Amino acid sequence: MDPLSLKSLLLLLPLLGCCVGQGILPAGPVSALVGGNVTLKPLISYPPSVITWTFNGPNGVATFIGGTVIVEDAYTGRASLNSTDGSLTLSALTPGDSGDYNVNVITTRALFGETKLLVVEPVSNVDIKSNVPDAIEYNSTVILTCSAIGSSLSFKWINGSAPIVVDGTRITEIKTNSSSVLTIKNVLRTDLVGPIYCTASNSLTTKSTTTPFNLTVYYGPDDVTLTPANPPKFIQAGSTFNLTCSASSLPPASFTWYYNGTRIETSSSVLTLDMIKGYTKMANYTCRAENPKSKRSVPSPAVSFAIMEGISSVEIIGPTGFLIASNSKANLSCQATGGTVGKVDWLKDGKPLGPSSPRVVFAADESSVLISPLQKDDNGRFTCRVSNAVSSKEAHYNMEVIYGPEQPTITAKKAVEVNQQVELTCSAASVPTANYTWKLNGTATTTTAAVFIIASAAYKDAGTYTCEAHNIITSKTTSTSHNLSVQGEGTLDGLSDGAIAGIVIAVIIAVALVVVGVWCYCRQKVPTSPY
Repeated sequence: MDPLSLKSLLLLLPLLGCCVGQGILPAGPVSALVGGNVTLKPLISYPPSVITWTFNGPNGVATFIGGTVIVEDAYTGRASLNSTDGSLTLSALTPGDSGDYNVNVITTRALFGETKLLVVEPVSNVDIKSNVPDAIEYNSTVILTCSAIGSSLSFKWINGSAPIVVDGTRITEIKTNSSSVLTIKNVLRTDLVGPIYCTASNSLTTKSTTTPFNLTVYYGPDDVTLTPANPPKFIQAGSTFNLTCSASSLPPASFTWYYNGTRIETSSSVLTLDMIKGYTKMANYTCRAENPKSKRSVPSPAVSFAIMEGISSVEIIGPTGFLIASNSKANLSCQATGGTVGKVDWLKDGKPLGPSSPRVVFAADESSVLISPLQKDDNGRFTCRVSNAVSSKEAHYNMEVIYGPEQPTITAKKAVEVNQQVELTCSAASVPTANYTWKLNGTATTTTAAVFIIASAAYKDAGTYTCEAHNIITSKTTSTSHNLSVQGEGTLDGLSDGAIAGIVIAVIIAVALVVVGVWCYCRQKVPTSPY
C-alpha cells in the first residue's frame, strides 16, 4: 500500500472505531523501565483483519492490513506487531516513548482503544546532605536534602523506624521530581535521634540510602540537681558528706560551685568537705552546669547547711579521796574537747539526774554538779553526756560514798533440835563492806564471818548470839542479838512414827464400823415377802 493510502486509512480507522466500540486496551498508565520492553495488547475475541497503532495522535507506529505488517521507519528494529492478537511490543525504551498509544482493530466490527505509557528511569544514587555538621537544640535550623536519580520520584523520610511527620510549621518538606528538602526549625533532640533514612521510589523501583545518616543535636543542660536535695542543717566536719551536681547534657556539662554566690575553686561534679574547709557558717550552696558546645548555663536549686566540729572526747573530773556520808561533798565537772558544746545531760545509773533536792546543785551551763552533803544513796555510776547537732560523747564516774554500818539483822531459826546444823546470817548495809564478829552469851567467839555455822547443835549452843558489824573507815560498830533454843530430838518435828501409825489404824477401824452400820440399817428397811 502506498504511503498516501496508508495515512488515509490511519485517519479513517479511529473514526470508525470511535463510532463502533472502545475500551479494548487496559486502563493506563502502563509503566516500563528505560531500556526495557513493553507489550500493549488489545482485548479482542476474533482474529483481526486490520490493525493500526498510533502514538500521540496520528503518528503511526505499526499497521497490519491485507496480511502484511508495516512498521514505521521511526520504530524499525524496536517495534513488532502480532497480527494474531494485535499486540504491539516496543523494545529499547526511551523516555521519549512515554505518551498516549491508540489502537484500531477490525474483526467482525471496528474496535478502538487507548492507553498511556510511562517510561521511567530506575531509582539510584539516593543520598542525604545536611546544611550543618551538627545542631544545637532550640537554636539551629536543620535542612536535609534527599536527592536521587530517576524519573517520577516520590520520597519518604524515616527516623529510626518511624516516619518523620511533617507538621507544615516547624517541620516542612519541599518536593520535586528529583529531591525532597526537609526543613526542621528550632530542632529538638528527639527530631533526629536517628539513624535517618530516605527512600526514593517511582512506580517500578524503590531505593533507600545505603548508609544511614546521623546528625548530632547538642542539648542541655537540663534538670540540674544537687544530691542530696535536702541535706541536714548541720554537717559534721571531717565526715564523708558530699554534694553531687548532675545534669542532662550533650556533650557532658562542666560544673562550677558557689558559696552564697561566691565561686568555689573546683570544677568537679562532686563537692567534698575538703574543698570547703574554710566555710563553716550556715550558707547556700549551688552549682551551675554549662554546655561547652551551646554555652548554655543553668543553675541548680540551692541547698543550705553549716559545717560543725563534732565533740572529740568527754571527761568527768571528780573527787579522788574518801567520801564520807553526811560529812563530804562532791563536785563533778564535765569537760569536753573539740567542737561546740550544745547540750550537757547528767545521768545516774542510767536515769536522768535532776535537782531532786537542795543537796544537788547544777552550774548554769550544767557543765558541773555539786552534791553536798553526800548521802549513801549517792553511790552509783554518774554519766555526763555532751552533744551538739552532729555528735554526742559521754563519760562516766563511779561514786563511792562511805557509810555505816547500819543496824545489822540476823537471819536464823529461833529453835533447833540437837544434832541439827544451824546457820545464823548477819548483814548490815555498809560501804566498804563491814567486818563481822560474833558473841555467845556475851563471850566472844572465833567466828569473824557474816555467817555463824554450828555443824551439830548441842544443848550448850543455846543462848543469845550477838553480831557486831564494824566499818574500818568510819570506825563505827553496830550490833544486834538473836536467841537460839536447842531442844531434844523429835520435839520440834511433830508426832512420832508410832503415834502416826496408831492414828491411821484408828481411822481405818472407824470407817469400817460406819460401813457395817449403814448396811444393817438398810437390811431392816427391806420388807419380807409373805410367800
